[in-house]
Amino acid sequence: MTTQHTTGTPAPGEAATTAPHTSTAGPPPLPLNPDPHTSRKLGRILVGAGAVVSFASTMLPWTWTSAFPGDLTIAMYPAGLQLLTLAAAVLTAAVLLATAGVRGLRWLTPGGKHSTLLLLTVGNLATTWYTAAAIAVELGGIVNFEPGMWIAVAGTALAVVGALALPTDLPPDPSASSTSPAAGTDERPGSWQRLRHALKAPAPGTAAPLPGWAEIAVICAACAIGLYVFAYGIEAEDGPPFIGFLVLAAFVFPAFARAGLPKRLSVLAGRNRNTTLAAAFVAALLFPITQSNEAYTNIAVSVLIFATVALGLNMVVGLAGILDLGYVAFLGVGAYTAALVSGAETSSLGIHVPFWAAVLIGAAVALVFGLVIGFPSLRLHGDYLAIVTLGFGEIFRISVQNLDGDSGPNITNGPNGIPNIPDLKILGFDLGQPHTVLGFELGRFANYYLLMLVFTAIVVTVFRRSDNSRIGRAWIAIREDETAARAMGVNAFRLKLMAFALGATLAGMAGTVLAHVEFSVTPESYKFVHTAPPNSAFLLIAVILGGMGTVSGPLIGAALLYLIPAKLQFMADYQLLLFGIALILLMRFRPEGLIADRRKQLEFHETGQLDTPTAATPGLGKTEA
Repeated sequence: MTTQHTTGTPAPGEAATTAPHTSTAGPPPLPLNPDPHTSRKLGRILVGAGAVVSFASTMLPWTWTSAFPGDLTIAMYPAGLQLLTLAAAVLTAAVLLATAGVRGLRWLTPGGKHSTLLLLTVGNLATTWYTAAAIAVELGGIVNFEPGMWIAVAGTALAVVGALALPTDLPPDPSASSTSPAAGTDERPGSWQRLRHALKAPAPGTAAPLPGWAEIAVICAACAIGLYVFAYGIEAEDGPPFIGFLVLAAFVFPAFARAGLPKRLSVLAGRNRNTTLAAAFVAALLFPITQSNEAYTNIAVSVLIFATVALGLNMVVGLAGILDLGYVAFLGVGAYTAALVSGAETSSLGIHVPFWAAVLIGAAVALVFGLVIGFPSLRLHGDYLAIVTLGFGEIFRISVQNLDGDSGPNITNGPNGIPNIPDLKILGFDLGQPHTVLGFELGRFANYYLLMLVFTAIVVTVFRRSDNSRIGRAWIAIREDETAARAMGVNAFRLKLMAFALGATLAGMAGTVLAHVEFSVTPESYKFVHTAPPNSAFLLIAVILGGMGTVSGPLIGAALLYLIPAKLQFMADYQLLLFGIALILLMRFRPEGLIADRRKQLEFHETGQLDTPTAATPGLGKTEA
């Protein structure tokens, strides 16, 4: 017989929520005592003790030598990977207090409680034990451990054991156990089934309304936290510190998803869309002042360029459903156009126009290419259309490689490309020189980062306005069922050509900035598949990984796909293999992408409700995402 536990009711004065699920809980995966209440109490004690011990361990040296990245030798001064263990311990303690009903912290767990704790403790254990393994490998054995390292290993293991002793957030799944017809006894689910069930969490209830100023404060705080996390990740040292950051992030974000915080935040963002976009833009605007090294700002501007291009591709693939495998060619069209009119010494045109004119020319040329390629090819469907776009991308690369004066007219300087592209000067402001603004020094890449941020804002605005328009709804209808859309009177060909041309224009506009950031353009930079971006496969993976049809999805996907290889240079030879493995795992566990709208959630997951989402259905809309 299974004993069920009832969660506590909100205390007077606490914000009430409407829970759409039952309040009963299931048995723990690893009970420490036959009595469920005693096991639960012991589990809480162990989780709390483990969090305190792991926190205290960060105040002690973990190794004796500073040769390991981060210098983990100083007492009372956590650094490097110790900061990750410290942060995980603090989060674990906060969530533990929230599950205990401490007032002022219950907002941390509107959905799952013990599943959140389990993921946080496992994440802390994975990060800390990875650190121990890295020290042993790089320094030559566990003899290099100081007492702090042993204490951290023990503390994180203690917390995981305690989390496994807590009851699950949901009642037992009847399908997990079966009754033997011969013996008439119940077969208990195995350890793996119990662990999987322990990671399931109920959906958060409807939160009590907050004052307008409080909602805005929550949104601004979320953007500030996002800025800090991104700045910390991009500034982390290559190798073990960055890998440890990825390991912890891989557990913390799903933990908060189990807690229901992203859904609560999406509801606030949906009610304050303009405020959310403004706060996100301000957070991105402040990023350069958080960096002390121009190399990291260089990575950030590259991330922003490719994220913007991925968002343009999202308009073609995510909204209109056109599988474009040669999209990087439009980026190359804009880059080559800007290089030819930049006044570079190797430019065959030998002219120099202002930057605003170069942007307009690059976007216009990309638009023309989009119309020329799209008009005959968009009459095809499915795989045939994908093959045509793939062929266009390769034709573009081969063409610019042959326009060297030997195989064709001398326009692009052939395989040598167009090097030594001068820096931009806008209204007398030289982006190639450092400048001091409000007491903060901005280097070359910070200048280009701020310039590209303006283009990103333009692309986001175009995407949102298109998505919410009559044309955007027609694109979605074509994506879902082109035959049905035609039957309803939608001019599918004209609208698909419009999406194709608009996506090409946005990519060409971003290419004009890319040419000046990288100083040169070469044909080899615009392949379908390459070990380094830009390439069409990279952009398409970013859209799929982030979530097709959403605003933030491609931005997050492109940031991850560019940042991780840039920080893990030693894995460059296995980049394509890792991308393939990531896609397989994504299709298996989250086919809708990291950021998904309601339609994709209903399409890929059984929700037990009608296919048409209602206003009370939890999830992200396209504009909310």
